[in-house]
Amino acid sequence: MRNYLVIGYGNTLRSDDGAGQAVAERVDRWQTPEVDSLSVHQLTPELADTIAQSQTVIFVDVQRSEENTSLQCYAIEPNPSKTSLAHSTSPQALLSLTQHLYNATPNAYWLLIPAVNFDFGETFSPTTQQGIQEAVETIKQLTINN
Repeated sequence: MRNYLVIGYGNTLRSDDGAGQAVAERVDRWQTPEVDSLSVHQLTPELADTIAQSQTVIFVDVQRSEENTSLQCYAIEPNPSKTSLAHSTSPQALLSLTQHLYNATPNAYWLLIPAVNFDFGETFSPTTQQGIQEAVETIKQLTINN
């Protein structure tokens, strides 16, 4: 069982929307045995098996934000009412599916990076660049510094 799993997700071709994947890729460069990371386009039910093998999972995504330019960090729990076997799903639904299929309930956090630009492109706005740095630091605090 791994200690920590970071799952960064979003569309890398829609500017700020790819920030979750960028965070996961930066975490992957740490190459620490306690922390694994996945960079995915979207959350899918197939991730439940990987999540079940982790003590703590950290989901990283963006949140459209015109006013709030701060990283948001929430502790989250499984939510059966959000469970869906659709092509993409929410972190809470994935946790619920993991609990149901594998009887595993890892600790979970959801980091939401502020995002303002969803145009086609592969560059991040200054707001999102700052959010990416804050997310990486927050993950360090949750994982390596614990």
